[in-house]
Amino acid sequence: MALIVQKYGGTSVGTTERIKNVARRVAKWKGQGHDVVVVVSAMSGETNRLIALAQDIQEYPDPRELDVVISTGEQVTIGLLAMALKEIGVPAISYCGWQVSITTDTAHTKARIGSIDEERMRGDLNEGRVVIVAGFQGVDENGDITTLGRGGSDTSAVALAAALKADECQIYTDVDGVYTTDPRVVPEARRLKTITFEEMIEMASLGSKVLQIRSVEFAGKYQVRLRVLSSFEEEGEGTLITFEEDENMEKAVVAGIAFDRNEARINVKGVPDKPGIAYQILGPVADANIEVDMIIQNFGENGATDFSFTVPRGEFQRTLTILRDVQTHIGAAKIDADDRVVKVSIVGVGMRSHCGVASTMFRTLAEEGINIQMISTSEIKVSVLIDEKYLELAVRVLHKAFGLDAVSVA
Repeated sequence: MALIVQKYGGTSVGTTERIKNVARRVAKWKGQGHDVVVVVSAMSGETNRLIALAQDIQEYPDPRELDVVISTGEQVTIGLLAMALKEIGVPAISYCGWQVSITTDTAHTKARIGSIDEERMRGDLNEGRVVIVAGFQGVDENGDITTLGRGGSDTSAVALAAALKADECQIYTDVDGVYTTDPRVVPEARRLKTITFEEMIEMASLGSKVLQIRSVEFAGKYQVRLRVLSSFEEEGEGTLITFEEDENMEKAVVAGIAFDRNEARINVKGVPDKPGIAYQILGPVADANIEVDMIIQNFGENGATDFSFTVPRGEFQRTLTILRDVQTHIGAAKIDADDRVVKVSIVGVGMRSHCGVASTMFRTLAEEGINIQMISTSEIKVSVLIDEKYLELAVRVLHKAFGLDAVSVA
């Protein structure tokens, strides 16, 4: 008998019929003798509907009150799933995040989990109940409801698995695993049987929507066995995210191609080339809680340099507003910006022991006439910023160039 934490996303519980299907799947695991904790998202589209309601009232909704509103989506789902399980004879009980005391910091709409009190859940499990917990939410030190940001139900599930020392955390979604790239862009994309936490963190941070990056980081930190499965297929092994490389893993140098459409580039030109200038530019951006990604500072000439970076596309205009004040303060010549860019990345632990990977990427893009605007690298990834009109072409040619079409990884 094992303790399993399962998470079902919005599409998996998008209708009452799908909720009944989830109940039957959970009942099957319970019938095999396992203890089961289920984490669910709001029904597909519900969070967007609630945000739209809030914006009809207040253009920029108060973060505390917005959390109160959008947390109700998961509350509906947990109750319906508990009813569905009871209807087929499976004892079940539902809890909101605050009821099982998932405590977080006070950063509304993007809170981080600090601790979980698992005592109440263990009591229910010992009584033979399936425990159903609302994902995406918690409670801060002031007793206020908080939410964890988009995809936060993944993090809720992994955090619960860590707290309960579960044998496995299963993330059920509308795909049957992690692919070498998005199959909607490259039909030849293949499902990976295994992928390392390092690779998955990079893939998630670079735009792969299969798992929220914080959930993967959490799983890696607390050694949670994590598997991605399809909620629409009865059988299948999905993709296992592993703790480390082993002899049986795929030997491909590049494991996958990731991309992120949510990018905007900002170039502050004619910046005084002196110590502390990077902080003077990025400090106010960070104070506004805007995440910065790729950063390049050119070598200075004649006492001036250019400073470029990327921000999420949704924060583009707000960042420009902040930088107009910064421009005056530091005496920068001008600000050049573009929100029609995308980031394309190659990822793979095999890159550590193979040279020439980046040059293959650059050559492949050059042969297609695709200009690279910015480059960033790590030990297991190379990312480039390009014009968004070249996104699908770039992903297809890179997928082929690194042999991912031909490698049997399923």
